[in-house]
Amino acid sequence: MRVLGIETSCDETAAAIVDEARTILAERVLSQEALHIPYGGIVPEVAARAHLDHLDGLIARTLDDAQVNLADLDAIAVTGGPGLIGGVFVGVMTAKALALAAGKPFLAINHLEGHALTVRLTDGIDFPYLLLLASGGHCQLLVVEGVGRYRRLGTTIDDAAGEAFDKAAKLLGLGYPGGPAIERCAQAGDPQRFPLPRPMLGRPGCDFSFSGLKTAVRQTAQGLGSLTDRDRADLAASFQQAVADVVADRAGHALDQFGRQGPLVVAGGVAANATLRARLKALAESRGVAFLAPPLRLCTDNAAMIAWAGLERLRLGWTDGLDFAPRPRWPLDPAAPKAVGAGVKA
Repeated sequence: MRVLGIETSCDETAAAIVDEARTILAERVLSQEALHIPYGGIVPEVAARAHLDHLDGLIARTLDDAQVNLADLDAIAVTGGPGLIGGVFVGVMTAKALALAAGKPFLAINHLEGHALTVRLTDGIDFPYLLLLASGGHCQLLVVEGVGRYRRLGTTIDDAAGEAFDKAAKLLGLGYPGGPAIERCAQAGDPQRFPLPRPMLGRPGCDFSFSGLKTAVRQTAQGLGSLTDRDRADLAASFQQAVADVVADRAGHALDQFGRQGPLVVAGGVAANATLRARLKALAESRGVAFLAPPLRLCTDNAAMIAWAGLERLRLGWTDGLDFAPRPRWPLDPAAPKAVGAGVKA
C-alpha cells in the first residue's frame, strides 16, 4: 500500500507518500514562516492563500520525487481538522478532487491522530502506549489504545504549551516562532535566576495550566524595565525550566494512571524542545519505562504522519465520503469531560 498525505492545517504546506513498510517514499514541506514573521504570529487568511498558491505544485513534485503517479497510489489522505479552517478547507478540497479524478479512496485524518500515530511509523511500536501531545494549539495526555481509540487523561485548562512559548517569546522580544526562539535564547541563560510559578505542580490529576506562568513572565519582564540580553536569556531559561517541571509532573501522574510498563511517547511541535525531551526521558528512566520521540522533523506539522494515519485506517477498511466537511475542532476523545476552567483549546 502507498498513500499520499496532505497537510495544510496551520502554516506548513506539506505532502508526502508513505508505504506499508513504514518507508517515507517522498516528502516535502513548505514553511510559511517568512510570511508571518512581520505580524508576530500566524495570520489565518495569509496562511490559507499560501496553501492555495503552492499546494498543487508541491504535490506534483512529491509524486515526481517518489517516481509514482496518482494511479500508483492506494488512497489520498488529508488533514480534515482541527486547525485554521481556511487552510484545512484548501487541503480537503484538493484531496477530494484528486481522489475523485483518480478513483481512489479518500481519508479525512484528524491532525492530532497524525501526531499520535507517528511513533508507529518511526518505531513500529504496538498499542497501547501513553502519549504526551504538545503543540501550539493542544497539550494533552492520552492513552493510545488503537487506531481511532484514544482515552484522554488530562488536557490544558487554558493555554497550550506551544502557545505559552509563543507568547513568552513575544513578551521578551524574541520574535516568532516562539518555541525555537525561547530554546535558543535559553541556552545562554540561568534557569534558577527567576523563581517562576509551576501551575498545577503537585496537584492531583493530569491537567495542565500555563496562563499563570505566562503572566508571571510578563510581570517579571515589566519589573526589570529595559531588558538586557542576560535578562532575556535568564528569563527564557527560567520559563523553559518551569514548563519542563510542570509537564514532567503531569506526565508522572499519567504514568500512574496508565498502570503499564510504558512506553511514554511524546509528539507535537513542542516535543522538539531538547530540555523537555531530556526531562521526560529522565522521568521514563526513573520509572523503568521506555521513552520514545519521533525525529524532530516529524514532531512539527508534516504530511508523512497524515499519510501514515491514512494507511493505518485504510488497512482497517475505513474510508470517508466526499461529503466530509472540514472541522476547525475535532477532539480525539469526544467522551472526555471538559477540564475545569478549560476554554475552546482544550
